Amino acid sequence: MKSKEVRERFISFFQSKNHEIVKSSSLLPVGDNTLLFTNAGMVQFKSVFLGLENRLEKRAATCQKCVRAGGKHNDLDNIGYTARHHSFFEMLGNFSFGDYFKKEAIEYAWQLLTQHFGLPKDKMWVTVYEDDDEAVSLWLNHTEMPKDRIVRMGAKDNFWQMGDTGPCGPCSEILIDQGEAVGCGRPQCAVGCDCDRFLEIWNLVFMQYDRKEDGTLLPLPSPSIDTGMGLERICAILQGKLNNYDTDIFETIIKAITQKTGVSYNAQHSTDVSIRVIADHIRAITFLLSEGLLPSNEGRGYVLRRIIRRASRHARMLGVSAPFLHTLVEPCVESYSDLYLELAKDINSVKRTVLFEEERFAKTLDKGLEMLDGIISSATKTNINVIPGEEIFKLYDTYGFPPDITKDIARERGLITDDDGFNREMENQKIRGKASWVEESGSADALALYSNIAANSGQTLFCGYDTMERQATVVAIIQNGGIVNHVKEGERAELILDATPFYAESGGQVGDTGLVSTNTANASVLDTKKMSNNIHVHYVQVEKGAFTPNSTILCHINEAVRRSTMRNHTATHMLHAALRNVLGEHVKQAGSLVTSERLRFDFTHFLPVGANERYIIEDMVNAKILANLPVKTTIMDFDEAVQTGAMALFDEKYGAQVRVVEIGDYSKELCGGTHCSFSGEIGGFYVLSESSIASGVRRIEAVTGTAFLEIFRRQGEELKAIAEILKTENSLDKLQTMVKQMKDVEKELERLKQKDMVKDITEIIDSAIKVQGVNVLSIRKDGLEQKELRSFSDILRERLGSGIIFIVSVKDEQANFILLVTKELTKRFDAGKLLKKVAAIAGGRGGGKANMAQGGTKDIDKVDGALSSFIDIIKS
Repeated sequence: MKSKEVRERFISFFQSKNHEIVKSSSLLPVGDNTLLFTNAGMVQFKSVFLGLENRLEKRAATCQKCVRAGGKHNDLDNIGYTARHHSFFEMLGNFSFGDYFKKEAIEYAWQLLTQHFGLPKDKMWVTVYEDDDEAVSLWLNHTEMPKDRIVRMGAKDNFWQMGDTGPCGPCSEILIDQGEAVGCGRPQCAVGCDCDRFLEIWNLVFMQYDRKEDGTLLPLPSPSIDTGMGLERICAILQGKLNNYDTDIFETIIKAITQKTGVSYNAQHSTDVSIRVIADHIRAITFLLSEGLLPSNEGRGYVLRRIIRRASRHARMLGVSAPFLHTLVEPCVESYSDLYLELAKDINSVKRTVLFEEERFAKTLDKGLEMLDGIISSATKTNINVIPGEEIFKLYDTYGFPPDITKDIARERGLITDDDGFNREMENQKIRGKASWVEESGSADALALYSNIAANSGQTLFCGYDTMERQATVVAIIQNGGIVNHVKEGERAELILDATPFYAESGGQVGDTGLVSTNTANASVLDTKKMSNNIHVHYVQVEKGAFTPNSTILCHINEAVRRSTMRNHTATHMLHAALRNVLGEHVKQAGSLVTSERLRFDFTHFLPVGANERYIIEDMVNAKILANLPVKTTIMDFDEAVQTGAMALFDEKYGAQVRVVEIGDYSKELCGGTHCSFSGEIGGFYVLSESSIASGVRRIEAVTGTAFLEIFRRQGEELKAIAEILKTENSLDKLQTMVKQMKDVEKELERLKQKDMVKDITEIIDSAIKVQGVNVLSIRKDGLEQKELRSFSDILRERLGSGIIFIVSVKDEQANFILLVTKELTKRFDAGKLLKKVAAIAGGRGGGKANMAQGGTKDIDKVDGALSSFIDIIKS
């Protein structure tokens, strides 16, 4: 049974059991900073299981894209060496949100595996939590599982929990006995052994408890089901393979690797490992890049870079030194083209990014391997079988050499790595100020509070697309994390309303500001944010009177600010379209900020946007503004919207229905923000700056409307002021003439300085003294810049011929040192060591190579003492 049919049978089975078939969510979890990647099918339903979100449908089934690389779930070290570990995989899962429970979950799993997949019943085993008598009874009475193949196990293996607190419960794992030949051969081999004989197929999690902070377990009001079965693993079983990499899932990719490298698969263990690593990693690389993630030096981007670099290193082990991975993107896309259509859309962009990373890593790899060879050689000579954590950290921090590659190479050389030492160094680095990428996302108590308000009073109705003023009812008032009965003059609080025209911050657009009032009270709305379950929080400062729950208030948005924000948001969409038209369709949004003052747009592109390209982009946007294109919004199903060409962002979470914003026939994006009615309302568009914010990510900042006019007005005033100062109407010509004159003067000054130096040189050379048969010069010549000091020292060295030269020059409260040792004397005297000693006497620092060293001090009073002690240092 091919993988395509396995997916289809799973989905159709649960569809027949009245499950909603939910599309795979992004690999990049939205609004969840506790996870690097989506690593299980339940991730997109996490807020449902936590009670923070309600679903109309109580049953669901998915085929979910997953990545386990980095963080708690990190399988990178094992990939390639085992038959089962992957960085990217697909997880088949069925879910119940307070609907069916253990009985149905067990029955469904048994029916699918034995009747629809045809697995032999006499080879099936199950494990249950040691205290879960109910599950044991259900397996015995509702399936054909005999008692002697039901194994009770402890909490470590059969009790699942989301975190230290929260939803949890026992689980039951379904396994298949692959036979003694597959096992470890030990007489005591049984379920629970680490070998592959008793292979786990499917995990059924029965979420029935809520673990409190003190460890107590309370029954959940609505017990739920969360199951997960790895597609690669079930395919291997159904296809009679003992290794996931031998299934049809990897067939196209592995064939491409062997053809391009000339290395056969299943011929030699070491090359098989490398082929499997590359085959696995190219899937993770292709899927992550297609979702808009880019390699970087932190967080998710760093994990992606590690995966690319690990695969690149294994390509070298197959004898491929030139960039190679990018040629495997197409075979990977071909393997999934019928299921994940988005892969084909961005194939060229993905290939370019992989090629760029491969070329960049080639230099790092050569340097890192050279350094690591030295470390391993030293360890081997001293009979040490451990690579110190400090050395692993140095390779990573200084040369960008991934620690997992260090670990791989160590394993190949029969050494182990000091992972604890490396982790300590990483922790010390964080303490020194290099904080991790994870940001605090709000306490669980606060999220629960908003969730309770939503459960009792419903979601906030947003009506701000059509009006800037609206009556509303105060649902709740929050101060200091708790609900209060009133808020009075001079105090700040959070107001929750039944309906609001205030846009809550999301999609890069800032929240609205404005006023709320009653007949006796008014308050300034300082910001508006959206919390769980679509609750809008209005942050207010009470200016007069008091507000109480259930009171009716009038909401009024700051219209001028809102309209400026709308202009910038619509312009952002037009900028995005222009960038894709001018630079190419590889451009994707990587972040944005839309305020009333300006817009900021981050996008994927590897080169700076040149001046000519920038002008073309500006002209294109302004042309569409002048065309006064209609801006139309439509609500439609997500799939329908994407099929009609609307752009969706992978790091946004979309519902079944989405809002599509169209600007004429020029731009079409999914967006929940506020926009102009016609493009002409934007007024004008001007790019303030273009810069790099990360590898492969550029940033444009721009202004529109009144801010656009203010920029030109200010620049005009500045040009007018410059013309008045220069007393000319042709400022540019005058400035160019003045700059040329200044350069000529600087050259003349430099010539005079050099002439003055030459006059002094004969006298200085004559002052050299012999110390241990060596000419030694130690002089002070103030007023020299660092560059001039080096030039002066070079002249002296040329005239002296052989010897040691130490020069001090004081300028702007800073003394600079330079010390030279001519080549033939470097075996006797080391300039770096000499300078360290003399600089220390002056309260400064310095160092360098054997023939030249530099340093300095701010303690000017100690300079002469250091000079006078230099001869003694030479003698010693």
